[in-house]
Amino acid sequence: MAVNTRTRPPGPATAGPPLRRLGFLLVRHRRLVLSLALALLVAAGVSAAGAVPRLSLARFEAPGSESDRAQAELQARFGTGSPDMIFLVTARTGTVDDPAIEAAGRELTARVARADGVAEAASYWTRGRPVTLRSEDGRHALILVRVPGDADHVRAGVLPRLVPEITEGTELLQVRAGGGEEVFRETVPLSRQDFVRAELIIFPLAFVLLWLYQRRVMAALVPILAGVYAMVIGLALLAGVLAFAEISTFALNLTLAMGLGLGIDYCLFVVHRFREEVRRGADRAAAVAGAVEHAGRTVLFSGLTVAASLAVLFVLPFDFLRSFAYAGVAVVIGGLVAAVLVLPAVLASIGGTMLPGRERPERENGLWHGLATRVMRRPLVSGGVATALLLVLASPFLGLRFGVADDRVLPPQASSRQTQEVIRQTFPAEETDAIQLVSRDAVTADVTSYATALSRLPGVAQVDTAEGSFAGGARMGGGDPARFRGDGTWLSVVPSAAALADDPVRLVGAVRAVEPPFPVLVGGYPAELADYRASVVDRLPLVIGLMLVITFAVLYVMTRSVLIPLKATLLNVLSLAVMSGVLVWVFQDGNLSGLLGFTATGTLDPSIPILMLCVAYGLSMDYEVFLLSRIKEEYDRTGDTERAVAAGLQRGAPLITAAGGILALTFAAYATAEVMFVQMLGVGMAVAVLVDATVIRAVLVPSLMRLAGPLNWWPKGRATTPGR
Repeated sequence: MAVNTRTRPPGPATAGPPLRRLGFLLVRHRRLVLSLALALLVAAGVSAAGAVPRLSLARFEAPGSESDRAQAELQARFGTGSPDMIFLVTARTGTVDDPAIEAAGRELTARVARADGVAEAASYWTRGRPVTLRSEDGRHALILVRVPGDADHVRAGVLPRLVPEITEGTELLQVRAGGGEEVFRETVPLSRQDFVRAELIIFPLAFVLLWLYQRRVMAALVPILAGVYAMVIGLALLAGVLAFAEISTFALNLTLAMGLGLGIDYCLFVVHRFREEVRRGADRAAAVAGAVEHAGRTVLFSGLTVAASLAVLFVLPFDFLRSFAYAGVAVVIGGLVAAVLVLPAVLASIGGTMLPGRERPERENGLWHGLATRVMRRPLVSGGVATALLLVLASPFLGLRFGVADDRVLPPQASSRQTQEVIRQTFPAEETDAIQLVSRDAVTADVTSYATALSRLPGVAQVDTAEGSFAGGARMGGGDPARFRGDGTWLSVVPSAAALADDPVRLVGAVRAVEPPFPVLVGGYPAELADYRASVVDRLPLVIGLMLVITFAVLYVMTRSVLIPLKATLLNVLSLAVMSGVLVWVFQDGNLSGLLGFTATGTLDPSIPILMLCVAYGLSMDYEVFLLSRIKEEYDRTGDTERAVAAGLQRGAPLITAAGGILALTFAAYATAEVMFVQMLGVGMAVAVLVDATVIRAVLVPSLMRLAGPLNWWPKGRATTPGR
């Protein structure tokens, strides 16, 4: 299609709203803008490359919680703490009680204890042969290892040296590594491989889909480049944040996923409007300025809602989740720079290559206009059927059970998961995940009575103390004063394997419910998980409430309406309910586990779903903002709500459907991952985007706006677009 490439000189034609003036400014100085953009990209690339190795490995822990204080007391008063990892030792012949095996096991335990970074190492042979450290068939025994330090020191510093050295084994012993630190050490590289594999699928897939939609090579390539630009800028901004905050390495994954998605979406919004302006007869400069004025405003509001949705994670006192807030805000800034500042200069330079070869006439009464008209003709029926369908999809959410992540987030072939499977199947108890009760003021008689009561709890295999070991309410053996006494005393409540696999948080609650005869702090890995989960879940209403209020305020500023932001908020909550229902049905209940290749545990860890709620809510608002901007523009022009909705859907729905389909397919590529966390992100986000871009935008939005009528625009009545 021929297009007038002449750029208008400054003058009355370039006057208007600030964004329109910005568009003309970017056109006039396009070479300078592109040169600065390229220089910024190079500098950001260097900064981003330096940021990636500085990302931290985070733990699921609640600072300041009871379990956190208990761990500090154990370290300060007794010089001990929870084991960070374990070595599963298997006798190649005979049992672990054979004299030769015992001698080899003692020597191996001593070698582990001498290793750099190891503070403590104890085993079945050095602890007096407790049954909790020996498998029921006698072939396996455990070495418990404590490696102090933060997650980076343990997982990236100590374990990469220690694990290969010890798991070489000996002529008599086979050795495998396991435990929480080893599980999550394996999770990081596997998740990175998952994202690399997905990106190798996503980039060519996105290009093909964009070409099918745009029918021009450059129109398909530029949005992908915009996504890459957003990624790089986002990572560079994270490099600055690293100067004062820790950011989890998993934030890199979010930056890659959201950077591409937002870059494509925002670029499509601007390019679509540029094409529309050209089709209406504008020259290239005016078309770019019009795209910046209208689509640029939409992109800015969209970016603000996405950033606000993720920024609410800052209220959570967990570095792991705050990392995603930093990453989300950073990548939104990158997307806005790419779409609002760089892309207009690109369009001013090569905009002709982005236009279709044969322009189709714009249809006022096309498919989407007809659909909107039919929906608004019977809004209660159409909206009721769509709502019922979505509520059915969301209904599994009513059975949500929060739990804690364990080794089963890894694929079955992961070595640490195989180690944990052996422990689950052959050991009577989970000594490595004992609940620890620390006290300064205990006396002998009280310790005995307290341990006896604790040992009667369902799910407790035994209770070890300085006064003896107790099981089922009876003393089973002598105590270990050297281990349990110091400036006070502590007790080790060893859970059964079945109790730990079923619900360790419930067991922690039962232990805490037993009235202690002296003040105690309850710690240990199960208590840490319980406190973390409680801290996250307790703050969930605050997170959701802030997210709703902030995005309501943003949409109110955009529309000057009370009802439209309220309607948008309710519809997005419905979209999130569908996503949550699918997560429960698939990943908690285990449906599709065979197809996707994961192991369901009957619960969901709250961390990833909370992250997904914030991301999905922001992306849903992305499409809401775009559609509302088109509807409002038509309403400003005509003052007729039904006509504005039908026209807005006709002009906006094809782009929303295309952008949503591309984004959903890119997220769906993460379903090929081996780590269940990544699969959850892919499946949940794909479902949320598809539901939002189809049923909600095409059916529920027009039906609700038809029912509301003039109230849509209350309190201003007929609105006027700011700046016009």
